[in-house]
Amino acid sequence: RPHLQGRPLVPAILKYDTAWRLGANESSELQLYSDATIQGKIVKAGRYIIYCIPKPDTWVIILNSNTDSWGLHHDVSKDVASFVVPAIKTNQRIEYFTMIFEKKAEVVELLMAWDNVEARLPINF
Repeated sequence: RPHLQGRPLVPAILKYDTAWRLGANESSELQLYSDATIQGKIVKAGRYIIYCIPKPDTWVIILNSNTDSWGLHHDVSKDVASFVVPAIKTNQRIEYFTMIFEKKAEVVELLMAWDNVEARLPINF
């Protein structure tokens, strides 16, 4: 898990409009055990690398089928879907990049948080 170590998140670690692998070294993966609907798009069950393109007020979350890659070797030809989610500033600072799933009434949200920013990707099953 990447962590701040006293550095500012942007631009020391993340750069706006530049792909990031949501991890330190090996890319983070999402495994869906059944088909899901995300922002109206059907995503087939399977394993995907998650990339993020951070922007000041939004994160572009990309699911990519190239699960045999290491680090940041984003092969855009293997992108399955992309989603734009709000990047919300919070009052809480988180040292280590964190991803958790939160169950809501009708969806599961993938919460991604680091420093004082959080982004949520709602997933319907």
